[in-house]
Order: sequence, then C-alpha cells, then structure tokens
Amino acid sequence: MTSELPSSSLSPAWTGRTDGDTPEHLRWHQVVRPADGRGEPTTPQRDPGAGAPTSGARSTALIGFASDEGVRRNHGRVGAEDGPEALRGALASLAYLEGTGALVDAGDVSVDRGDDDAPGELEAGQAELGTVVSGLLNAHDLAVVLGGGHETAYASITGLTGSTRVAAGTRVGILNLDAHFDLREAPRPSSGTPFLQALRDAEGAEHQLSYAVVGISEANNTRALFDTARERGVTWVTDEQAQTADVTGVRRWVRSFINAVDVLYLTIDLDVLPAAVAPGVSAPAGFGVPYEVIHACALEATQSGKLALADVVELNPALDVDGRTAKAAARLIHTIVSRHRTDASLLA
Repeated sequence: MTSELPSSSLSPAWTGRTDGDTPEHLRWHQVVRPADGRGEPTTPQRDPGAGAPTSGARSTALIGFASDEGVRRNHGRVGAEDGPEALRGALASLAYLEGTGALVDAGDVSVDRGDDDAPGELEAGQAELGTVVSGLLNAHDLAVVLGGGHETAYASITGLTGSTRVAAGTRVGILNLDAHFDLREAPRPSSGTPFLQALRDAEGAEHQLSYAVVGISEANNTRALFDTARERGVTWVTDEQAQTADVTGVRRWVRSFINAVDVLYLTIDLDVLPAAVAPGVSAPAGFGVPYEVIHACALEATQSGKLALADVVELNPALDVDGRTAKAAARLIHTIVSRHRTDASLLA
C-alpha cells in the first residue's frame, strides 16, 4: 500500500481545452489546485476579479482511492485502480460554473493488488483513506472520493464518522445508488462487504446510521442478501421501480430518506446505470437505472444542505468504450459539486 499524500503537484490528467482566462471561459483544470498536508491549496487562488474562488469561499476537496483489491477479492474484473485518473481526465475540461467554489485535489491513496496467496493491503489503505477523508471534511464543505472499487465506501464512511461532522446522536445516512446491496458476509473485506462492515461498526456507536439503496437488481442479489438487508433495517428501491416514468416518485422517496438524517453520504456505483451508458465497470447492468433518474437522485442529495461526502466508484477504464462511463461519472460529479448546498435554507 502506498500513498501520494500530501500532494504537492497536480496529476497530469488535469489538462484540457483552454478558451481563455476570464471567468466565462474557465474549466475545471484551470481552477483546481493541489493540496498541502492540511488539505489546503498549495498555491493561491485567482484574484476575485478573475472569477475564481478565494480563500474563505466554499470549497470541495477531491481524493482518489486507486484500489481494486476489493474487486479482486469479490471475484470481479479488476482495473478500477485506474479509475481516479480517468475521472480526473473526464472532469478536466468541464466548465467551471459560477458559485462552485474552490477545487482542491489531495492526490491518491493507492493499494497494491495482491493475489490469493498474498492479498493486497486493502485494510491499511482503507484506514489511511478514512483518516484523510476525516481531515478533508474538517477543512472543506464537501469531499468527493474518486474510486476505486466499492471497497472505497468503507473508508469513506469511517472517514465521515471520524470527522467533526458527526457527534453523539448524529443521524448519519448512506444513500447508495447501486445494483447491489454490498452486504456480503465474507472472511475478508471486499467490494461486496462495505455496508455490512459499516452497519456493524455502528452497533453501540454514539451516532445513528441508516442505509438506503436505489437501483437494486432482484436478479443480482440472492435471497440471503435481501434477508440481511431486512434484518439490518435497510430500505431500497429496485431498478424496475426506478425507471424514467417513476422519477418523481423516486425523488420523493430519496427526499424522505434525507429528511430523516442529519448528515448524508452519497455513494454511486456506476454499475447501477444501463450497460450502454456505463460499459466500463466490473459488472455491467443487464437492466439498470436510467441516467436521468440517477442524476435526479444526485441532485436531491447535493441540494439537500446535508451532503458532506460523496464517492463515485467502480469505473474500470480498461473496459470502457469511448470513455462513456468516465463521461457519465464526470457529469454526475460536476452536478454534485456545482449544485452543492451547505445549508438547506439556501434552497430556492
């Protein structure tokens, strides 16, 4: 397991088209800054007159988790360790919208992939990422983790619960957009176990934890997984219930879940999308939830005033076609960051 933190220079993926340096021309690669050891920008932000964020403005921190050891352990198709760089590349040329705030990239936490005889140090990598996420949440309004397999989620939630956002009595909500529950019982942590791990950790903890999923495939989750979900108080909407015609009802369902929590963590497994939209994942969906429904769920989360942390996981660039999956993921991240609200009272 290796770490590139603290980051002192930006990834070369942060390059792209430049139309000019005035506010109306800016793209993400022109605004994002590397982070220092405290998660703060290492270089000054642009002058306010140039339209870029200033110190004291709201801010988003990005951190990559270059790991697919959990995917390997879960018998999936590896390659998600290259997801963070592909996501940066897809984000680089997207327009920087007014009000987005500062963008800081803290680099990657990396986990070397192992094998059955010598497993990779996933647990150590998750612990390190959790520590980094806690620090970023303490310094920024929003943290976004670029995965990585869905083993990313366990590090994300431990980072959130270890931050100053969560205190005794805090009601923490996990909203997972995913075809799978990821509640597997297994001898070692993997991309299939993170939410069972998190729910077990919450037993006896001072905070409360609720878990909800949009996109569950009845064909791809065994009866044992549904039984575990019921036993753990998990709520869900299936992929068949989350089609375009049902988007209003899905949004109401998501809003109801968010209304019952104090702090929200949004995790998006790209295999929730139809295979034609997201071919570059370990387990492409045979059915899937339409992009516009997933986008609507992300909007509900980010405009709620409660979203502290998001991650986007399971992008496998080696399996992608024409960058479709990376582009779909980048648009979701762009929406989450640019439409983010830190207080529900800011909503129109």
